[in-house]
Amino acid sequence: MTIQRFDTGPRMSQVVVHGDTVYLAGVVANKAAGESVTKQTQEVLSIIDGHLAKAGTDKSKLLTTTIYLTDMNTFAEMNAVWDGWVSAGNTPARATVEAKLAAPRYNVEIMATAAR
Repeated sequence: MTIQRFDTGPRMSQVVVHGDTVYLAGVVANKAAGESVTKQTQEVLSIIDGHLAKAGTDKSKLLTTTIYLTDMNTFAEMNAVWDGWVSAGNTPARATVEAKLAAPRYNVEIMATAAR
């Protein structure tokens, strides 16, 4: 079975496809870094849409997601964006964790696995 990698750098690939399973690296906001959790979540989910499209799938085929927040007090703010984005009836298994992220300007990071 072949492995495809997209947006590969020296440390990691943003997208890895093995068979009919698509694995995304943790996604953080680029343009909205340092802005509100709402804006960061919107950008992160937009990036995820793009990564899934490159791999030949979409959010309706998400299997699992892990959401990292730097402050659980922003859980409702993140969920307000998530709830408007996620495919109704196709919600993935999900965990949300409070954690320090790679840089202080990041407040949201999301990892995902999807089927093709």
